[in-house]
Amino acid sequence: MIDFDIWYSLVKLNPNIKLDILKKFKTTEHIWYRYIANEQDYDIFNSKIIKCLKNAWNKEKINKIKEKMLNDNVNIINYYDELYPQKLKNFDDSPSVMYYRGKIQFLNTNPSIAIVGARKCTFYGQNTTELIAKELAKNNINVISGMARGIDTFAHKVTIANSGFTCAVLGTGMDIIYPRENMQLYNELINNGCILSEFPFGTKPYPYNFPIRNRIISGLSDIVIVVEADIKSGSLITASSALNQGKDVMAVPGSVFSDKSRGTNKLIKDGAYPFTCMKDLFELLGIQYLIEAKSKTKTINSKNKNYGIINKLISDKPIHIDEIIRITNIDIKCLYELLFEMQINNEVKCLSGNYYVRINDRFS
Repeated sequence: MIDFDIWYSLVKLNPNIKLDILKKFKTTEHIWYRYIANEQDYDIFNSKIIKCLKNAWNKEKINKIKEKMLNDNVNIINYYDELYPQKLKNFDDSPSVMYYRGKIQFLNTNPSIAIVGARKCTFYGQNTTELIAKELAKNNINVISGMARGIDTFAHKVTIANSGFTCAVLGTGMDIIYPRENMQLYNELINNGCILSEFPFGTKPYPYNFPIRNRIISGLSDIVIVVEADIKSGSLITASSALNQGKDVMAVPGSVFSDKSRGTNKLIKDGAYPFTCMKDLFELLGIQYLIEAKSKTKTINSKNKNYGIINKLISDKPIHIDEIIRITNIDIKCLYELLFEMQINNEVKCLSGNYYVRINDRFS
């Protein structure tokens, strides 16, 4: 019954311990019957654990949560439910119980990539996120993130805009939208993706919640990509969780002068795969990346005056983005869109430090 799963979500024990208990009894109802209904204090668990189990049983609170769930169309699953994400079953600290809204079944059907990064991201970070999320959506690859400001938000929005599936893992209860400006995104995720949380209703965005939820983001994913991050960024915690789980980590290289790239550059120095183009990601994922014929794209782009200017300017000698802007005087948004399109078509490559260079046809 739903009451027992709600009760178990309220139990304040280490995730490892909660999952271990559930594995021994198979259902939350059996746990409840053993320790709450029959009040048996003896067996393999110590008195502190049993006390935590008993303290969480509050019928009035459980009924209030259940009422909210029904009103908000929120569901709850435990480790043994069919819809429980299979990728999470590989870890000893996976959530024993989770709340969700949306199409959770897609987490068990498609490959998944986590895109995380700085909350105060740069224009470079935004555009890189757009490039990655757009291509993943086109190739039916799930995008996992945390609905935080910055990179997370861009990853979700771009995926939805391109008819892809995206899942947000919250560091709060399902009834608390954080940050508040993402209320519209929250609703879009319900209709076009999925929202998950292991925290019970009413859980506020306490700082210590987010490192806990980051292990779920990485656990759901085949690869974690860190777009922008400073040395102490929470995104590095997600990367660390991924490495502990045996997952691959990619990082987007950035300028040595940008504090938003200090964390990503360090990840690469420490062994993370550098993201330089979409082909890097798809090769690591083990999926063939299909690129539309260049001739068709070039025919369309040849009508574009700005494309012609940029195409002539970028050679096999790296040129910095600031120099391109100075010489061409093209609107920066339009410039980035064209550069990203040229990267997708393997015409140019973005090097570390925001330098661009032409890719010779023999290397395409």
